Amino acid sequence: MAKTRIGLIGLGMAAAPHAKSLLDLKDRVEVLAFSPTEARRKTFAETYGLRVTGDAEKILGDPAVTAVVLLTPPNTHLDLVKRAAQAGKHILLEKPVEITLARAEELVNAAEAAGVKLGMVLQHRFRPVSTALAQQIADGKLGALVGASARLNNWRPQSYYDQPGRGTKARDGGGVLLTQAIHTLDLMISLAGTPVEATGYAMTSAVHRMETEDLAMGAVRFDNGAIGSVSATTCAYPGFPDAVDIIGTKGMARLDGPRLDIRFHDGTEFSALDEQAGGAGADPMAFSHHHHRAVIADFLDAIEQGRDPKVTGREALKVHRLIEALLRSSESGKSERV
Repeated sequence: MAKTRIGLIGLGMAAAPHAKSLLDLKDRVEVLAFSPTEARRKTFAETYGLRVTGDAEKILGDPAVTAVVLLTPPNTHLDLVKRAAQAGKHILLEKPVEITLARAEELVNAAEAAGVKLGMVLQHRFRPVSTALAQQIADGKLGALVGASARLNNWRPQSYYDQPGRGTKARDGGGVLLTQAIHTLDLMISLAGTPVEATGYAMTSAVHRMETEDLAMGAVRFDNGAIGSVSATTCAYPGFPDAVDIIGTKGMARLDGPRLDIRFHDGTEFSALDEQAGGAGADPMAFSHHHHRAVIADFLDAIEQGRDPKVTGREALKVHRLIEALLRSSESGKSERV
């Protein structure tokens, strides 16, 4: 089978797990990576042995390149996705979709109008413990939804936010909700469905000097009447695994970082362990690339099989709407529709 030619655009902090994943998938892909920064190109090429270029048109303008993986800052996504889509290239996009919901919706619409696939890097859905819990729910083992909650207790030192643009509305679109908690909130949505209403509180704590929120909490309500809570922070030293709780009429499941535990009303139990989780502490990249590899492999399968990726751009809009509702509620002091 011919290899898929992939363009990797953006060689910043997010590039490492993608590069490692593409090396693991070398029998399926050929890679050309782009950065406008010579030093980044040199370091990337020396570290991973992959080809690099300082000319983005060698990727976007080459009809032999089937797809692009976009790892650039959030505020660049809309323009780059439009360019790639117009060139007929499938797109795998790092979260978040964009810096505002309006720009995110415009981006998704542009990709769909061009008829290209748009996959999102929301790799928590690909954790073995996540897929195991999703199957238990799909099989009806937990019964009807009663409650669902998500918790993210990360730690980021001030030096993290001292980097230019980090945690600003102009470049990142927001703080802990859009940058870190988006993964945990998306996972909750994938398991429990999208809440229909949210009441939120968000603040910049005394722990950090930054423009956007580093601490957020809220309550959510689902369309069947189930309720839940969400909390997210980068103030929780030294950082702890994220968690999702699902309460059903037949039992309760807890995803606590790498561990899944389910206790059923009939006395039976189910447990699973994922040893590849991480990234909650001062080094946000201190995690295995295995889940990223699963995202990329699914994206390649989607291209080859003519189907949608597991997490499409339109699917990712759900978590964007929840985050916007929480922040809107924090400003209005009222519950907001999701």
